[in-house]
Amino acid sequence: MVRPEFAAEADMPGLEFGKRRPFSPDSLKPAGDDWDLADVRQTSARPGPTMLQPVTLQPAGTDLPGYAELDGAPLSAPVGPIDDQRLTRSGHVRREYSPYKSFGQQAGSSKTEIFILGGYVLAQGIPKLFKDTSSFHFHDEGWFGKDTQTIGMDKLTHAFNTYLIAELLHHRIHRNTGGAEGDAVTAGVLAAGLMALNEISDGIEPDAGYSMQDIVMNIAGAGFSVLRNTVPGLKEKLAFKIEIIPNDQVYSHVGKKHYEQERFLFSLKGSGFEKLENSPLKYLDLQVGYYASDFLNSDREQGIVPKQHLFVGVGLNLGELLFAKSRSTIGRAAYSVLDYVQLPYTSLRYDSTGRLGN
Repeated sequence: MVRPEFAAEADMPGLEFGKRRPFSPDSLKPAGDDWDLADVRQTSARPGPTMLQPVTLQPAGTDLPGYAELDGAPLSAPVGPIDDQRLTRSGHVRREYSPYKSFGQQAGSSKTEIFILGGYVLAQGIPKLFKDTSSFHFHDEGWFGKDTQTIGMDKLTHAFNTYLIAELLHHRIHRNTGGAEGDAVTAGVLAAGLMALNEISDGIEPDAGYSMQDIVMNIAGAGFSVLRNTVPGLKEKLAFKIEIIPNDQVYSHVGKKHYEQERFLFSLKGSGFEKLENSPLKYLDLQVGYYASDFLNSDREQGIVPKQHLFVGVGLNLGELLFAKSRSTIGRAAYSVLDYVQLPYTSLRYDSTGRLGN
């Protein structure tokens, strides 16, 4: 037998398993009024709440009424915050969430930039067309030996130029695609491809030729750019830089004198380590690099033996020191440039010839 105070509950479907407590139909009465228990007993004549019918989920792949299928959307999403789902560890948008999935789509997002860079790179070979040429041929230029023309400096120039082009292209493609996964590889392939096309002009020079050593160094430069833009934290910690030491002409644009001015180095940046962010050490970089000297034609004619200089040292990170907190366009641009250029006389180094200095 149902007790009178629970009579209203007993007639209400769906509440059999709820917590039983007296039910007052007149909840708007002042709190101080006494309840009329007779009204409570009459509540069973009033209609109860309408219960929702159970919903049976349809199998994946069937149409749900009222919903449109999202084109290209994954059938299931990984569990976790939305940012973790959409982004790779390097901060790129996963392919399944990006409209720029393929190489062609990513390259197509930056046609203007590719056209400008491609035009500049290919234009470097135009003057060679107006000189004496030969049929296309290959040439083994060697690597870093003392019997090579520039003791390997031209090879490092190829690597750095390709690296720089890949970095520029990645910056634009990354921005234009919203950071699509694979944009670093797309930029690297484009950069190496442009440099390979440029090498064709060497292939028709009588005293040169298409050098596979140059191609390998191009790929190495592009590959480092890919690593730097896909391995989490690497870009903040490691930089590939060029340094130009002024000569008697201040700057030589081409030829062996140009190569003799160059220093190439990898910089391990103190600013990339959290433990050093409040320390003056964040303004210093550990360096390892290479340059060559005494390989000019005039040096060889005098019997001077070319020298190879492998060095280690410490350098100032002027970008971090001067522009890290800058919000101006010029300041941010200077910060970016100094991630690729080491200004002369801002380092202390010891090299393989026993030389201590800049």
